[in-house]
Amino acid sequence: MKHRLYVMSAASGAGKTTLKDLVIQEFPDICYSISATTRAPRKGEINGVHYFFKTKKEFEEMIAKNELVEWNLVHENYYGTPKSFVEEQLAQGKRILFDLDVFGKINFDKVYPESTGILILPPSIEELKKRLLQRATDSEEVIQLRLDNAVKEIDYAKKHGKYEYTIINDQLEKAAQELRNILKDPYQA
Repeated sequence: MKHRLYVMSAASGAGKTTLKDLVIQEFPDICYSISATTRAPRKGEINGVHYFFKTKKEFEEMIAKNELVEWNLVHENYYGTPKSFVEEQLAQGKRILFDLDVFGKINFDKVYPESTGILILPPSIEELKKRLLQRATDSEEVIQLRLDNAVKEIDYAKKHGKYEYTIINDQLEKAAQELRNILKDPYQA
């Protein structure tokens, strides 16, 4: 399964979704993993497309039944990767791009140690704060919580994570090209 599972991790606001959206359509053999979450949908998000939106009770039942590859409580909401989704995509011969926080990546690696890690970093914490403010989707309290968590996550990833690649997202097209280079099919190169 080497070169079939790619895990991107980044602090909220570092630009991983923008990078993914810019690049993934160029790779028809790669699907984007859909996570389950108890977070409320944001404007425009669709169940089964952006996330599998679950109630807290539904998510906790998935945990109890061991139906998740990894899961975590992040910003007071559960997030996790359904095993069934991963297995279905692999059975269809797809490569999969995951978006997991650094703690989820550690747990994911216990099940899929052959996965390739891609750490997306903002140019600075100040730039990260600016991006979160520009997004205008969260309150000041939530933004501060995300910034505090970002510092911890980045430090943890650098010290304990298994990331074969690091992309500093300071110039979008440059960062996108770095991601393209990582995702090129190693069997076609």
